[in-house]
Amino acid sequence: MALRERLVRETAAAGSTFMRGGAAGAGDEPAVNKQQVFQEMKQRLHRAVINRMDLTKLGLLEPDQLRSEVARLAEDLLATENTPLSTTERERLVEDVRHELFGLGPLEPLLSDPTISDILVNSPHNIYIERRGKLERTNVEFKDNEHLMRVIERIVSSVGRRIDESSPMVDARLKDGSRVNAIIPPLALDGPVISIRRFGAEPLRINSLIEKNALTKEMAEMFEMCVHARLNILISGGTGAGKTTLLNALSAYIPENQRIVTIEDSAELQLQQPHTVRLETRPPNIEGKGEVSQRDLVKNALRMRPDRIVIGEVRGGEAIDMLQAMNTGHDGSLTTIHANTPRDALARIETMIQMTGMRLSDRAMRQQIASAINLVIQAARLSDGTRRITSISEITGMEGEIITMQEIFQFERKGMDKEGRVLGHFRPTGVRPRFAERLKQYGMQLPRVFFEEA
Repeated sequence: MALRERLVRETAAAGSTFMRGGAAGAGDEPAVNKQQVFQEMKQRLHRAVINRMDLTKLGLLEPDQLRSEVARLAEDLLATENTPLSTTERERLVEDVRHELFGLGPLEPLLSDPTISDILVNSPHNIYIERRGKLERTNVEFKDNEHLMRVIERIVSSVGRRIDESSPMVDARLKDGSRVNAIIPPLALDGPVISIRRFGAEPLRINSLIEKNALTKEMAEMFEMCVHARLNILISGGTGAGKTTLLNALSAYIPENQRIVTIEDSAELQLQQPHTVRLETRPPNIEGKGEVSQRDLVKNALRMRPDRIVIGEVRGGEAIDMLQAMNTGHDGSLTTIHANTPRDALARIETMIQMTGMRLSDRAMRQQIASAINLVIQAARLSDGTRRITSISEITGMEGEIITMQEIFQFERKGMDKEGRVLGHFRPTGVRPRFAERLKQYGMQLPRVFFEEA
């Protein structure tokens, strides 16, 4: 209560300061952009609140109580402003100040909208969102580059990373697991840029993906059996195809009595099992030292007695360590890779192995891949913005120097309707997978109807 009394007591003094910095000149210049006037008013109100608060006592208040006290002080300060504001504008101004103090400023309303999957800040006055697979421009704005940089630094510092001219690119995450990439000048020519890939507080489960027609019930039942039977699964797809969402959904099938170790560049997986250990890479420090790569973490994970290793995405030399782990008793592992087809995914793994400098023949590399990976799931974002599993392929072995695969399910496109939605259906290819025998060993039987050719 001491802070509350002090805030109320100082409202009058703050009000006079606020008015002197007020919008007296705004009415004299009709050409002034209304949005600019609003931004300037918000900045003054923000500064006045900060100047009049006893920052040393903020930690003594509960978050809800602190927010209500700040809102009360802001409203009292705003009452002294000469600029006429409607009730809606007044409420918006107070809410914006609260976002500046406790959140990510202008981005907060976008982050609270569950229908938004991506937030793309190209400049302070040019912000786009993706909703239901379609990009649209918003009317949300930052005041200037400095304002945008403050928000970036708040995001980055919360996960123990830094961004400056010597390190102008950074990957980070928000509290809800959303992935953030920021890049600033001199690399970004027009000012700071933020890209946020949203993840809901509750990750999508298989049932939700079925409802969204990303896959069928039969495919989901097969995935559950494959995870229980400890098949090694590779999820392939392009950017934004839903690979991480699918990886989260499949990981839910891992029994709770197994020890899981997750390895990621930027932590975004949301596994629900209680026996989960989460590892995250570390970039080099300002002296260029102290880097911990995914390959380092994969090697360390093998010493942690994991039942399952889940790698968020393979993109470098850790591919060879992952394959060796799959081939030496750590079966049932899950990972994702950027590729447009299952065959391209295998070719990319070969390239990653070569990046390590190991001198392996093509045949030796492909034997490692063919013996390690059992299933390749291809995900794609279609032209209408929907996400589908477009192919499920089993790796069956080697013929000469070629990895052999057989497709089990595929999404067959039929065209587009008048609204631009992709038409098509999932169909089994009629091929009964070889891993059906392995499922039998675990007491599971694939119904024959799953694989009757449509």
